[in-house]
Parts: sequence; C-alpha cells; structure tokens
Amino acid sequence: MTNSLADHARSLDENDRLAHFRERFHVRDGLIYLDGNSLGCLPRETPAMLDNTVEKEWKDGLIHSWLDAQWATAPARIGDKIAQLIGAKAGEVIATDSTSINLFKALTAALSLRPDRGTILTESGNFPTDSYMMQGIARFSGNRIRALAVDPDALLDTINENTAAVLLTHVHYKTAAARDMAETTRAIQAKGALAIWDLSHSTGAVPLDLTAANVDFAVGCGYKYLNGGPGAPAYLYAPKRNHHADAVLSGWFGHARPFDFTEDYQPAEGIERFLCGTPPILGLAALEAGIDLMLEADMAAVSAKSASMAQMLVAAMEPLCKDYGFSLVTPTDPARRGSHIAYAHPQAHEIVQALRAEDVVADFRAPNVIRFGLTPLYLRHTDIVEAVKRLEQVCQTRAWDRPEYTARAAIT
Repeated sequence: MTNSLADHARSLDENDRLAHFRERFHVRDGLIYLDGNSLGCLPRETPAMLDNTVEKEWKDGLIHSWLDAQWATAPARIGDKIAQLIGAKAGEVIATDSTSINLFKALTAALSLRPDRGTILTESGNFPTDSYMMQGIARFSGNRIRALAVDPDALLDTINENTAAVLLTHVHYKTAAARDMAETTRAIQAKGALAIWDLSHSTGAVPLDLTAANVDFAVGCGYKYLNGGPGAPAYLYAPKRNHHADAVLSGWFGHARPFDFTEDYQPAEGIERFLCGTPPILGLAALEAGIDLMLEADMAAVSAKSASMAQMLVAAMEPLCKDYGFSLVTPTDPARRGSHIAYAHPQAHEIVQALRAEDVVADFRAPNVIRFGLTPLYLRHTDIVEAVKRLEQVCQTRAWDRPEYTARAAIT
C-alpha cells in the first residue's frame, strides 16, 4: 500500500460533502463495514422513531393510531418518499410486503395486461428469488405460463410475440454490472412485452429515473442502501397507466373500501390496489427513518463518492490481484456498475471469514466471489485503504488456511 494512496484518501475525506452523514449512523470504532449492500447500518434516528411508535402510538394510542398516527396511510406516504429516490411520481409507489411477494404481484399484473402472451423471461444468473417466483407462477398455472431464464447476451433476441414480460435486475447482485434501463426498456417494449425491474441493489445507491425510462413495473427492498433494518418492507412501483392491472394477491387492504367488509373483491383505483394484508407498522416506521435520512443526501454526490471509493479500491487492490490471485469481476466503467465491487478468488469464503477477524465485514457469494459494498453515507476513503491493508495482511499470512474459516454457515 503506497503512502500516496493513503494521503489521497485523507484529502478526499477532508473535502467530502457527505462526511457529516457518518455521524448519523451507529458505526462502531475500528469496524470497516463493507456490507451495506446486504444490510445497511442503523441510523441513529431509528430507535427514537421505533420508540415513539411503540410507546406512544401503540401503547397509548392503541387502535386509534390507525387514523390518529396515520398508520393506515403509511404504505402510500412512505411510497411517495421512495418515489423521490427512483424518479417516480406521487401515487406510483407503495411500501409493502417483501421483494419476493412484490415480484409475484408485478409479474402477474404484467400477465394480466398481456393476456394473449404466455411466457415470462429473465436472464440466467439473476438473483435466485426472481427466477423462483417465475417458476412458481408457471407451476401454479399448470405450465400454461412458461418461465424462461436465458443467457444474458441472448435475452433481447429471445423476446418474441409470446413474451408477456421481461424481469431484469438493474444492478446485478453479484458482479454489480448495471444495465442501461432506458435503452433496455425500449428494446423490450418495442417487441410488445412489458419491462419489470428489480432495483434492490440500485435504490439509494445510484441515480434512477423510472419515469424517463418508461418502466412498466419495478420492485426493490428496504434493508440495503435505504437502511430500513433486517427484513424491512419492500416497495412496488407501477406507473398510473398500469393501475388497471389485475391485482392477483387481492387482500383486504388492496380493496377499494376495505372497511365495508363486502364479500366480493373490488380493487382500489390507484397504487393501493397492490397492497395485500395489514401493513407492518413497526417495520415501516424503521424504514421511514432510513428513507428520511437518505432524502437529505444529494444522489449526485452519493453516486460521485461511490465512484471515487470504487476507483480507490480498485487501485489499492491491483498489487493483490497480481500477487495473490484476485480477479476483478465488476465493470470498470462507473456508468455500468452499481455501488459494490466484486472480486473472484479460489478462497473467497475463507478470506471473508478471516477479514471478519480483522474487523472488516465484506460478504461471500458462491462459488468464489467477495463483494465489497460501498455505502457513501457512512464509509470514508480511508476506510477503503485500511480495509485493503488488512486484507493484504490476511494474504501475507495465508490466514485463509486456518480450519476455523473453512466451515460454511447456513447464511453467508
């Protein structure tokens, strides 16, 4: 590690317009947390938000808080805040359920808008839950609906007159490679199919403009860059032109008049039709705290700092690639990647475990990838330099050979 790189890191941190945000998160001294792309750090405002929800709204307000504390409208209110981060309009985003459930909703809604088409399509190597939900829909339909996962390079050529929808991840969960959303959406729609985007590794990490890209549906999670906490509610985006789509998961909160308690389902007119069951108020409260914090930041500055930290990480890793066999799998062009950097290594799993002992948290993705999440609101350039320094120590001592680092846990 060169002194000039460390000096450059300190200079960048001294002039960082986002530096003050670090104090808004709980980050333990000595810890270098490079896994915010899996679970964001705890915002300092979140415990107070939850305490108010529990102690005042729940304990004192009880059932009246559905109206008095605006619990009933929380999914739409928080959805409108998320809309500001993804380039959507008010009334086009709802905070609800999990990413997987929202994928099911988006896919079946798209199928309802293309009743004469029977194939849903994604790329091979996509995040597994996306393919799993497609496969489940196909099985439930008695294979009337076909779910296909094809080679990414052949995907657009595979779309034909029977393709109802194409589900793609904007930023790939493993490599961080990012697709051109507007260009790809145009290509999908030109063949009569609908474009559905998974934004789980994009929202709060890279600038998005779903309106300009003319996206048909999108989903995303709340626990990564939005810092909503473990298992935080996700969200679903549908532009107003698609609000007439059939809401297959027709739960009572998606009803036009849920408290009329009528026998037959009548979907709400707007984005609320994509609600299902009772909103998880505690989870939504934590998510709103994280989103409010993210809305204070300038996304252009967030993106620029992410690119700067990525450039520093790649530069610092060059000697380790040469000496210890790391291989960069993330695109080098900042416009073609998200906010994490991935390296392949034969001992990737063991290295991640050894780094944990050095107070550096990265993550492992099978079979051989280490991901370093770059979260600009609470990471510093000096953290990047120090993390690589500790990684170099792991490599020099071959700490990955220790038997305690070889066992695979149930969650990696």
